[in-house]
Order: sequence, then structure tokens, then C-alpha cells
Amino acid sequence: MRVVGGSNPLVPTIFFIVALILLTNDDGIDAEGLRILEECVKDLAEVVVAAPDRERSAISHSITVYSPLEIQQRDRNHYTLNGTPADCIIYGLSEILSLPPDLVISGINRGANLGDDIMYSGTVAGAREASRRGIAALAISQAYDESPIRYRNGAKFVRLLVKNMLEKKSGGSICLNINIPVGRIRGVQITRQGCSLHFPHFNFLEEDAAGGNDAAEGTTDRLKSEIPLDYQAITEHYISVTPLQRDQTDYVMASLLGKDPPRLFRRLRVPGIGLIG
Repeated sequence: MRVVGGSNPLVPTIFFIVALILLTNDDGIDAEGLRILEECVKDLAEVVVAAPDRERSAISHSITVYSPLEIQQRDRNHYTLNGTPADCIIYGLSEILSLPPDLVISGINRGANLGDDIMYSGTVAGAREASRRGIAALAISQAYDESPIRYRNGAKFVRLLVKNMLEKKSGGSICLNINIPVGRIRGVQITRQGCSLHFPHFNFLEEDAAGGNDAAEGTTDRLKSEIPLDYQAITEHYISVTPLQRDQTDYVMASLLGKDPPRLFRRLRVPGIGLIG
């Protein structure tokens, strides 16, 4: 959020608050999805773009450690970095912006980020890096089965969501992974991550809808929760909105491992500790 005041010394200064949004992606600064994302939110806030200088898909949450990072400023609000999406967010928050933004948005990605692909996605990583720092964040991805990809229907939804989040001051570390279906949109579903070895990476093809994706997880996965799976929502032409969290602890397994005596670690000799069990 940025405070702006008048510049005429003869007129009393009136201060007003302008919302601030930081954008990134993993398809590179010249990607169509990023351009359309900026277009759909630029009248809602001051928008600053910090994006990789080339495509960085499937790079996950990696950061650059052993190579120098180079920043290029294209104009007042557009910066490109020879790094990853996470690098761009780290640099944008620490070096480009003087105040924390109200919202960070990563996307619009070319292809869906569903199920296990969340683990590989640079798009999701950009949003998670912001969320890790206490800033509300969105990761936006567009499924496709055609070329060129139609981003604008999803962009309309993103604009409405961003407008609501800014008006309601949705702060904190909320992180939403949003996937837009191919073609018509029937509505929006709050979903959970669907983990399937057989779900195609990065993109959903309509012909796969009846090809047994459900069978990969089957009824047992459906019984875990009444919350719909992310890729089920997409196949049924709903926008999938999956809240993500930082804590990846498996609490059920932690409880089992913590029982006395822990069978898995029994009779293990640990240097400096001695024999366990």
C-alpha cells in the first residue's frame, strides 16, 4: 500500500492510499499470460512486475545461490531478473519495493498446476514465497487443449477476486492456487490438492477426462474429504481454488513415529546420542 500526496505547494496536501500489487510468473516477462494479468488488474492498484528474463517452468521453489543475479529495469514498473520466480519475489520485496505490497500474483501460467504438479511449479513457488513472508498471494494457471490459449475468461475472474481482496483487505499469509478450466466456466469450487501419478503434468486435455484419472486415486481418496479434488473441478469446467499452507508436516505419521518405543528407530545407534530404544 502506497501513500500519495499532492505536489502543488499552493494547494493543501491531500493524501490518498493506493493499493500495490507485485506480479511475477515462470513463463518469462514477455509471456502473454503475464501481460493479460497486468492488463486486468492495472486499474485496481499500482502494479509492479518482477519476472524472469526467460521461461523458468518446472523450476519449483529453487533460488539462485552461487551465481550473480542481474536485474534489468525496462521502465518505471517493469523489472526482469536472470533468476527464478522465487528470486524475483525475494528481490522485488527487498530491493524494488519500499513498502510491502497488498497482494502478490504469480501467472497467468500457460497450463494447469494441479495435484503433484504443485510441487514442481515455479508459478506456485512465486506465490508461496510471498505467502511465506506474510503477504497474501495468488498463483493463477490456465489449462488448455488448444492454441492459442484463451486467457481472458480466467482473467475476468481474477480481476473480480483481486478487487474483492483489496476492498476487504485480505492480508496475512493466505495463498490460493487457482486453476482456470478450458472453455466455458460453470462456476467456482474450493478444492483440495489431488495427488495422482497418472494426471498429466502442466496441462489438462479434454480427452483425458474419461480416461481413468479418478481410478488413480479411486474411492479411497474421495473418502479422505468431502472437499472436491482440484483436477476434478477442472474436468467439470469449474475454476479450482485450492488454499495452500506452509506446514507440510504429516501429523498422523508424526504421532505414530512418536509412540514409545518407536519401532522404526529401535536399536539405532546415533553418533553423539547413543543407542535408541
